[in-house]
Amino acid sequence: MLPYIARRLALLPAILFGVTALVFALAGQLSPGQRAALYVSDLPRSPDAVQRIIDRYGLEDPLPAQYARWLGQLARGNLGFSTTGKEPVARVIARLLPATLELALWACLPIVWVGVRLGILAAVRHGGRVDQALRVCSTVGTSVPLYLVGLAAIMLFAARLDWLPAGDRLSPALQIAADGPDWRAPTGMHTVDALVNGRGDVWLDAVRHLVLPVLSLAVVSWAYLLRVTRSSMLEALGQDYVRTALAKGVPRHAAIHAHAWPNARLPVAALTGLTLVGLLGGVAIVETVFNWPGLGNRFVQAAVSLDVVTTLGLTLFGAVTVVLGNLVVDVASAWLDPRIRLS
Repeated sequence: MLPYIARRLALLPAILFGVTALVFALAGQLSPGQRAALYVSDLPRSPDAVQRIIDRYGLEDPLPAQYARWLGQLARGNLGFSTTGKEPVARVIARLLPATLELALWACLPIVWVGVRLGILAAVRHGGRVDQALRVCSTVGTSVPLYLVGLAAIMLFAARLDWLPAGDRLSPALQIAADGPDWRAPTGMHTVDALVNGRGDVWLDAVRHLVLPVLSLAVVSWAYLLRVTRSSMLEALGQDYVRTALAKGVPRHAAIHAHAWPNARLPVAALTGLTLVGLLGGVAIVETVFNWPGLGNRFVQAAVSLDVVTTLGLTLFGAVTVVLGNLVVDVASAWLDPRIRLS
């Protein structure tokens, strides 16, 4: 196990180098004047001010030289300064990560619970009406665009019925309390910090703001988990040890959950871990639709505003998250299934 983890970690620099080099090359398609103009606040922007920025940061240097200089700053822990956030990129990540983490953790609950249970139900009722209905629902769920689900949820539950808020993390009045000097925020996640501060009203309001983005993510993501769970359970239910258990008089419920499920859970656990990793990377579409102040929303703002430094920093953070998340999923898969042998 340890040599395998070491080999995976050794690949991390090469993967990050490839990702950042590609993004940096794409960002380099902007002219030096366009990039320098982002750092000039005076309007109209004088040519002399733009040229001073170009000379100071070497924006007319060849791209390899600029990329090497950026990597040198990165090695010292400097991700650069965000022009859209008016603060260092590292601080942007630290400030917005709790919002994305809170959304990801809450979204995983309905995704895993609904996807796994419906997948097992479809496998047990294989070929029946329930199985056919769930297969149709999963096909629809994987086909509908995520932004369309989010907009439909806002139109129905926020605009027409006025049951739930359409965006943000808290109502304005409670946001003032959460930003106050007496508010203790050890995690940055409102649903956790509200419990720490003993504010049930803030907790309830934070949950109400989470409902629509969480359901929008769950509607699309649970369908993938359902299909994987169904196929894995069908394979396990067809094995000889399950048929032998049923022939010996083991109750069908026990045969499904005690014999088939432990052997079918490996791909389900792997997909669950990858789903969480993808959510942690920043769900840009959902965060943008619901104006959720997370990493995905900031990434879209930085890309639209041509904020190259922030785009590179968030891309690097997302790449590290995905690589480390895949490593954790692989190690967990080996722990769950002793049949896996790592050379």
